[in-house]
Amino acid sequence: MDVRESYLKLILSVDALSPSLSGIGRYTWELAKGLKSDATIKQVKFYRAESWINDPAILLLDSAAQAKNKRRLKYPRWAKDLYWQQAFRGHIFHAPNYFLPTFAENGVITVHDLSVFKFPKTHPVERVRHFEREFTKSVMQARHVITDSITTRDEVILFTGLPKTQVTAVPLGVSASYKPRSAQETLPTLSKYNLNYGSYGLCVSTLEPRKKIKNLLMAWQQLPVKLRSAFPLILIGGFGWLCESLKTEIELGEAKGWVKHLGFVPESDLPLIYAGAKLFVYPSSYEGFGLPPIEAMAAGVPVVVSNQSCLPEVTQGAALMVNPEDVACFTLAIQQGLTDTCWREKSISNGLTVASKYTWKRCVDETASIYRQINMSKN
Repeated sequence: MDVRESYLKLILSVDALSPSLSGIGRYTWELAKGLKSDATIKQVKFYRAESWINDPAILLLDSAAQAKNKRRLKYPRWAKDLYWQQAFRGHIFHAPNYFLPTFAENGVITVHDLSVFKFPKTHPVERVRHFEREFTKSVMQARHVITDSITTRDEVILFTGLPKTQVTAVPLGVSASYKPRSAQETLPTLSKYNLNYGSYGLCVSTLEPRKKIKNLLMAWQQLPVKLRSAFPLILIGGFGWLCESLKTEIELGEAKGWVKHLGFVPESDLPLIYAGAKLFVYPSSYEGFGLPPIEAMAAGVPVVVSNQSCLPEVTQGAALMVNPEDVACFTLAIQQGLTDTCWREKSISNGLTVASKYTWKRCVDETASIYRQINMSKN
C-alpha cells in the first residue's frame, strides 16, 4: 500500500439524515455505517451545518436527542471561516447531497439526478433557486462527481461539461431485510395496516407530478371491477410538490375502496409490506436510480416500471416496462402483472437475480475506491 493511501482522512456530510429517511438519507446512512469499517480510511468525521456530529445514528432520533449530539461552534463569522478552513485541510470531503461547503478541500459530491433543472415546475421555487445559485459552484469545486446510474452520469457530463474521467456511476444498494417472506412472517406487520398477504398492489413513492401517481390511479381505476376489488392499490409515501388535486383523487379512490394511502410507514415495516404485495408498480418519469423497484425485486415481488429515464438500465430487463402516459396500455400491464402466472414466475426469478447485484457493501467499496484515487493524486 502506498503511504499516501494509508493516510486517507474523510469528512462525510450527514445533512440528509433525519428520523424519516429519504432516499438520499438512506444512501448517506449506509455510507456512514460502511465507511467506518473500511480499513483504508484512517479517520472518518461527520459534519452537518457547521457542526461536528459525534454519532450520526442520533440524527435518526427525535430533535431533543439530536441537540445533545451537536458541537456547534460559538465563534464570530470570521473565526468560524478560519476554523473550518483549517479543519477541512488534508481531508477528503464527501457531500452525498449535492452541495459542498465553501472550504471543503478535495471535495466529492453525489448528484442523484438533475430533476430540478429538467423539471423545475415540479419543485418548490426556493429549491430551484438554491440549485441555480449553488449547484455549479459545487460542481466546479469538486474533485469528483458520483452519480447513482450510468444514465444520470451521461446527463451530468452533458449538462456540466465535465470530463468523463471526473464522473463515476456507483449504483445504490438494497438492505438485506428486503427478501421473500411467507404469509406467516408478514402477518404481524400487515395486520397493523389491515392488509392481506398477496392481496394488494403497491407503490412506494413521494406523491408528486414526476412520479406519475395520477396516471397510476387512472390505470388502476380502469382495471376490471373484480380485479380492482380483489387487489386494491396501496400507496406509501408523503405528499410532495403540487399535490392538491392528487389528494382529492386519492380520497375518491379510498372512498370507493380500491385505493389506500398509508403515508409515512416506519422503515422496519417496509420490507414486510413489500414482501406481502402481489405486484409493485413504479411509473416515475424521471429518476436518478429508482431504488423502490429493486427493493421490491429483492422481496420477491414482480415489478412494473416506467420505460423512461434510468429505470430500464437499473431493472435490467426483469421488470415489465410501460409508458405511464399511455393509460390504456398501463392498465393492461397492471392486469398482466396481477394475473399472468407464467410472467409473474419469470419476473420474480429474474428480479431476485438483478437485485442481488445491488448491495450497500458494493456501493461503499466503490465509493471508497474513488476517495483513494483522489488521495493518491492530491498534492
